[in-house]
Amino acid sequence: MTQPTSAKAIVVFDIDGVVRDVSGSYRRAIADTVEYFTTQAYRPTPLDIDQLKSEGVWNNDWEASQELIYRYFETQEQTREQLQLDYDAIVAFFQSRYRGPDPNNFTGYICNEPLLLQSSYLEQLTQAGIAWGFFSGATRASANYVLEKRLGLQSPVLIAMEDAPGKPDPTGLFATVRLLENDFDKTSIIVYVGDTVADMYTVEKARDLNPDRTWIGVGVLPPHVQETAARGDAYGETLQKAGAAVVLNNIQELTPRQIQKLVS
Repeated sequence: MTQPTSAKAIVVFDIDGVVRDVSGSYRRAIADTVEYFTTQAYRPTPLDIDQLKSEGVWNNDWEASQELIYRYFETQEQTREQLQLDYDAIVAFFQSRYRGPDPNNFTGYICNEPLLLQSSYLEQLTQAGIAWGFFSGATRASANYVLEKRLGLQSPVLIAMEDAPGKPDPTGLFATVRLLENDFDKTSIIVYVGDTVADMYTVEKARDLNPDRTWIGVGVLPPHVQETAARGDAYGETLQKAGAAVVLNNIQELTPRQIQKLVS
């Protein structure tokens, strides 16, 4: 039996890159979308996408796709005003790749995402008296697909894309915490776990707006950056510069004991 932590903690998880590996799904869909809308002239590499994400404001993958398309055409000396990209068309194409053509029956890249944690890990946190939930920029349908259908969780606490402004705005993080606080006093320490600069900036902004609480950012290296040590190290340094208290290779390294070390 896991020993309860002495300091009460609430852990909120991002989903993409933390709960599931999206390098072959969301990121593949970004590359497909950019390639399609640049008429096969440019397909961004994983590093291109990471560099964009490291700016801390491109958490929404539809907007990230559009931005990469714009930037490609700017290298061809075309202005954004000249292009006037159709954002809805970008979203529709992206979703056709990621989700599949039928919004009610997923057949796209989402079906092949490797899971990065097991439901037994979340049970360990519950046994240790640690509340947990999810705040993600993924759509609710996509998030529930992995949380309920794949992991078998029963109505988990979730704030998704439709419920709050995009990160690094911390509104969704605050909303998740409020949903989890029923059994906790208002002095619980909040740990937010994410894999991007935007996730760490979200924690910083939460701290700025609500300095009476303790907010801790935990970074996780998404699988695609762990293919070489140098890339993983560089990505980890980027997360630490953005505010991560610690950077882990896998979310399940954030054990109840590790949480206790962070909050005490």
